[in-house]
Amino acid sequence: MTRVLHILDHSLPLHSGYTFRTRAILKSQQAAGLTVRGVSGPRHADAGPEIEEIDGLTFHRVAGRFAGPPGLSEWREIEAFREGIEGVARQWQPEVLHAHSPALCGMAGLRAAKRLGLPFVYEIRAFWEDAAVGNGTGREGSLKYRLTRALENRVVAGADAVFTICKGLRDDLVARGHDGEKIGLSPNGVDLALFGDPVARDDALAHALGIGAGPVVGFIGSFYDYEGLDDLVAALPALRQRHPHAQLLLVGGGPMDEALRAQAAASPAGDAIVFTGRVPHAEVERYYSLIDVLAYPRKHSRLTDLVTPLKPLEAMAQRRIVAASDVGGHRELITDGQTGLLFPPDDPTGMAASLADFIDRRDSWPTMRKAGRAHVAAHHDWARNVQRYQRVYQDLIGHDGSAVA
Repeated sequence: MTRVLHILDHSLPLHSGYTFRTRAILKSQQAAGLTVRGVSGPRHADAGPEIEEIDGLTFHRVAGRFAGPPGLSEWREIEAFREGIEGVARQWQPEVLHAHSPALCGMAGLRAAKRLGLPFVYEIRAFWEDAAVGNGTGREGSLKYRLTRALENRVVAGADAVFTICKGLRDDLVARGHDGEKIGLSPNGVDLALFGDPVARDDALAHALGIGAGPVVGFIGSFYDYEGLDDLVAALPALRQRHPHAQLLLVGGGPMDEALRAQAAASPAGDAIVFTGRVPHAEVERYYSLIDVLAYPRKHSRLTDLVTPLKPLEAMAQRRIVAASDVGGHRELITDGQTGLLFPPDDPTGMAASLADFIDRRDSWPTMRKAGRAHVAAHHDWARNVQRYQRVYQDLIGHDGSAVA
């Protein structure tokens, strides 16, 4: 029974796309017969015990705070995390170390693996220098951007095997000169066992929020600038010219929350825009039930071209109708006119026209719902995706397995 230690930036009980993907991977590997644990680094911002059991999963914690100028503080963090990983590994005796981006986790894992004589797998979910640009905390081409990219290159070069979540990330690494033969795909996925038939419309919630007959266009997630929600708000007046009762439901929060509320208040369609704020994860399905078209209007950027999001897959798994901007990350998930709609990015007028036409063709939606669910089942079900890891693990253990000293 293969024992795999996953090296993580953060984990459950924190809720994020990162932690939900981690949970899906570990639970699927458990179901496939692997023995797994996780170890999170100093950026896991949750005050919990040193070893934590959550949802049938075991997580070890490596804590600490690191001062110093940029570069030095990160190196101190890497070394502390490396030491913590080695401590867990010597106690638990894994056969494989599997680190997940960012590169700080990757470098800590790589250094630990070399010292322990263990195979090392590195998984990239996004290039974090581009994610920093997308969420407004970094600038493309800055010193920090270039250092982060260089660190990632070192980890990829040193890893025994690499996974990326989508083709865009893999192609970018190959273009940098990395060996494509050792870079596999582990696409975003869902546990289809968690997604049955969609729940009926929650009329009580609709009444409480002031949601009418619609059509209702909605977004559920984090309000970052790259998500393009300002374009969706700007598109609503034109959409209502053709569908006068259309409403926009925005569920969640984030850095753009205040700006979006101000934009909505100034909009001629402001009375048709409903903000709920953040809602408990257990309640999200009720909000999904009110939405006719789940919209993902991501802006065109390096980040959105290279990275595939999880939310559209979750929506398709629930047989929901999805519409998304025509950027690279969405094109890997959605086939226009078959499993959903692709509309022009950064173009509220074009977005409104596409959505209006799409609503006019709603008689095609039942077929689209079935096609979306079938696409997820065929290409993004964790019960199948987990086999990609197992093949690589067995190959590495067969060639390079060794016990921890």
